[in-house]
Amino acid sequence: MLRLLTLFLLAICAAPTAAHALAGDWQQDEAVKVRLISGIDGVGQEQIVPLGLEVQLADEWHTYWRSPGMAGLPPQIDWKESISDVGNLESAALLYPAPQRYSAYGLETIGYKSNVVFPIDAKLRTPGKALNIEASLDLLVCSAICVPKNFTLKLAIPEGEAKASTEAGLIEKFRDLIPGDTMKSGFILKSVTNDGESLSVGIESRNTLQAPDIFIENDKNIAFGAPITTMGEHKFSAQFKVKPADLLPESTKLSDLQLTLTIVDGDKALEQSIKAPPISAAPESSSASTISLGLVVLFALMGGLILNLMPCVLPVLSLKILSVVSHGGGDAKTVRHSFLMTAAGILFSFLVLAGLAMMLKELGMAVGWGVQFQQPMFLVFLILILTVFAANLWGLFEIHLPRFLADSLDKDYHPKMAGDFTTGAFATLLATPCTAPFLGTAVGFALASGPGIILLIFTMLGLGMAVPYLAIALFPRLAIALPKPGRWMMWLRWLLGVALAATAIWLVWILGAQIPWRFAVFVGLCMGGIVLLLGLKKTSASRRLVMIGLLDFAIVAVAMTLAGSLLPRETGNVERLWLPLNEKAIVASVDEGKVVFVDITADWCLTCKANKKFVLSRPDIAQRLFHGGIVAMQADWTNPDPVIAQFLQKYGRYGIPFNAVFGPGAPQGIILPELLTSTNVTEALEQAAKRP
Repeated sequence: MLRLLTLFLLAICAAPTAAHALAGDWQQDEAVKVRLISGIDGVGQEQIVPLGLEVQLADEWHTYWRSPGMAGLPPQIDWKESISDVGNLESAALLYPAPQRYSAYGLETIGYKSNVVFPIDAKLRTPGKALNIEASLDLLVCSAICVPKNFTLKLAIPEGEAKASTEAGLIEKFRDLIPGDTMKSGFILKSVTNDGESLSVGIESRNTLQAPDIFIENDKNIAFGAPITTMGEHKFSAQFKVKPADLLPESTKLSDLQLTLTIVDGDKALEQSIKAPPISAAPESSSASTISLGLVVLFALMGGLILNLMPCVLPVLSLKILSVVSHGGGDAKTVRHSFLMTAAGILFSFLVLAGLAMMLKELGMAVGWGVQFQQPMFLVFLILILTVFAANLWGLFEIHLPRFLADSLDKDYHPKMAGDFTTGAFATLLATPCTAPFLGTAVGFALASGPGIILLIFTMLGLGMAVPYLAIALFPRLAIALPKPGRWMMWLRWLLGVALAATAIWLVWILGAQIPWRFAVFVGLCMGGIVLLLGLKKTSASRRLVMIGLLDFAIVAVAMTLAGSLLPRETGNVERLWLPLNEKAIVASVDEGKVVFVDITADWCLTCKANKKFVLSRPDIAQRLFHGGIVAMQADWTNPDPVIAQFLQKYGRYGIPFNAVFGPGAPQGIILPELLTSTNVTEALEQAAKRP
């Protein structure tokens, strides 16, 4: 009992010391009280120590943001007493959570009510040495009147392990409210236009907007009033129209301003710096907010249908051909079930993609069309699936549905229905690296919207891609009228299996760009080994086919991967003329009157390769791009890159190919179609070159 009492008394005695180490004493009057707090209870070996300025305001009082609006002053902290060997402070940066707008007496001010914590990044002179803060705070607080306050703040953080303090959660809560980028906020800046008297700013959100607001800062310290806000359909977009609070100074135009836009909605906030556009500049792109949901649904159906003709899906054309010819002379019921299963596989895969997109958005992670091809494990999975399909076509094994499911679908049990379902799912996976016409708009609209819209649009994409299979299921005689399968089918299956193996080899080559080449070669050899093991169970005739397929697969895989590892992936003279993508350089070049052509590509995007082969590498286009005074920039999205992902999202795109042209006549950019032609490239270059 005595021991417990002793421990209790020690805890009580120790408590004030611990509290003093983590938070300074409150400084207060009738309107406000303030103190410094620390996120750690010892400096450890940290270079940057997380602190916070905690401000608690009485009812009806408020203080100010870094840009207070038409009146007011932001908090000012003088750290000079702590910037010494004794204080051990090198510098301190005061950070600002997302503010609110206050209107009083015809004035628009920006700041905070109730309680707020301003996170502080305190840089130490000597890591590991105690931090002793003594600082002077000037704070303006206002209600019916405004009263300037001055407080002396003190805080001591001892040497020792940098464990999270009891105040760490409070500091992190307000640090999360600091305006961030598109990834963090879920907002996309879609357009900024200038009519000479006001700025119009369009945004989209991945979540439903509640009461969005915009705060505009600039390099001329010109105050802007409250915006006129127009909410878009379904509240996933908004348009702000904002005017300067007063007349602009003489010889100053809105287009002269360097802007910092802060868009706030609840606990989400986006901050982005841009150059104000010229008068009457066109929007950056055709914003999804200006398109009705019905039209986007139609785009999704058309985009899904066109996916069947895209280069990315051509590798599974062999499966489609075989699926049709194998039903020649068959019965209508079997054909109908087979093609319905393929359509079901397509729809199932699109629903899975929709679910993954919703999950990634909720987690605040990057989401895009085809980004899974940037993941080596996904490529290995696809290579394995392609190998299995090739082995299936070579007759090494059959893919069977579970018996209970097969019996429920067909009393005679068609053993190839699992293969039909998998064919549809697999075709969807191989379709995702490419953005077909109409598909880019539909996917961009979906991924900038909420879960319901994502589910609807991806379902429509699946239906569009499944249309050819549904048509044959509806009219099975289209397949039955073909010649009956015979011995010729064996050679057709072998040829189509080789086509799938060639696709796997291509993916092995792509894999070599993402991991060390020796591991990619190992993957290729493992796949060849799988084919060999399956073939050992078959007849001698089948083994001969197996050995041919194995040699095709393994030798070509090794050769291509070694070539890819030893040689530059782009060896042409034209490729060396591309400059790396640089958003600031785009703005600077346009300001100088130059035209900028942007190309975002990837090794796994076959449509990108087709655009390059048949359009961008044409002598007349290449001459204009690289020897006609145009700034040509290119970005490679083969591997994940958040800078490229954010650039795409800024223009409402979540997949590639992506091509845009910027210039004096199009400072916000002209977004080109997914499939390039020499005509649309030339017209965009000419339009961008025109001076407003």
